[in-house]
Amino acid sequence: MKDRVFNFAAGPSMLADEVLDELYEEFYNYQNTGMAVMEMSHRGKDYLKIFEEAKQRLYRVMEIPEEYEVFFMHGGATGQFAAVALNLLKGDKADYILTGNFSKKAAMEAMKYGQVHIAYDGKDNGYRHIPKQEELSFDEDSKYVHLCSNNTIFGTQWKTYPDVKGKILVGDLSSDILSRKIDVSRFGLIYAGAQKNIGIAGISVVIIRKDLIETPMAITPDILSYELMAKHDSMLNTPPTYPIYVLGKVLKWIEKSGGLEAIESRNREKAKILYDYLDTQSFYKPHAEKDSRSLMNVTFTTPNEDLDKRFVSEAAERGLVSLKGHRLVGGLRASIYNAMPKDAVEKLVEFMDGFAKENAL
Repeated sequence: MKDRVFNFAAGPSMLADEVLDELYEEFYNYQNTGMAVMEMSHRGKDYLKIFEEAKQRLYRVMEIPEEYEVFFMHGGATGQFAAVALNLLKGDKADYILTGNFSKKAAMEAMKYGQVHIAYDGKDNGYRHIPKQEELSFDEDSKYVHLCSNNTIFGTQWKTYPDVKGKILVGDLSSDILSRKIDVSRFGLIYAGAQKNIGIAGISVVIIRKDLIETPMAITPDILSYELMAKHDSMLNTPPTYPIYVLGKVLKWIEKSGGLEAIESRNREKAKILYDYLDTQSFYKPHAEKDSRSLMNVTFTTPNEDLDKRFVSEAAERGLVSLKGHRLVGGLRASIYNAMPKDAVEKLVEFMDGFAKENAL
């Protein structure tokens, strides 16, 4: 169990040791039930307790107001690209802010179910930049404004969310949910895939203001209907039972760690170590502009592709794995989500410095 690497993958990402230890201890026999959690009926009393505790922990940790409903759904964030449009857009118009690959995918999916107005597109600047308020152009007839809070591929993140002029704000928070405190009431709807900071792949979390839960488009599959999810408390069919259980464990760990304020402080400290190093040398080139940099995904390159490949290989030999950048950007990417310990970032910087000195051109 101790021969583990530091996994810098953008997702699925690493879990905290404390969470893994609990999962291991309860794997075969959950709290003397004689069953593993993934064997339980989702409607049995033992599992319903797990489900409700996870849901209430999420309300508590994120300070979600009572006027919001929480769903645990299948399909990850990609499934929500369609669900948002089917439930909210319904043939009308919405604004989409394109700051990276996944916000672009969300917009393309929404185009199947209504009109999409692009309020901003960062393609021309290589998605290095999060737009300022004056760069956004909203359509007066749009029903909602959609954004992606953190861009895993390009390494950018919204520091503060924009003023959407009274419209409904919809946020894809897949890669930075639970990494910092946010004001949930700023949003009409939040959705997030789980495999970054929430837990493991196989579940999406949806947080929606109750007054927005209406009958969706007639073509909507039942499994994507927020109306039916609310009516059946996420159990229209068998929910992703084990990922919900893991989510509860992650939330328990966050609470024991001091809550989101403490988690955010740790995340800022880790990111500062890495960015401070990048800003004091010339071998590596960061991708994101300084005021748009992500606390979750740090993107950079060496002087050439051959060195990028050598970096990934030599880092892996030292237990620092999954540092290859996404194909759309190339180079390197260090994803430093909640569970990534500070000493792992320090070891990465130590390796980076040695690699730069050995390969200086």
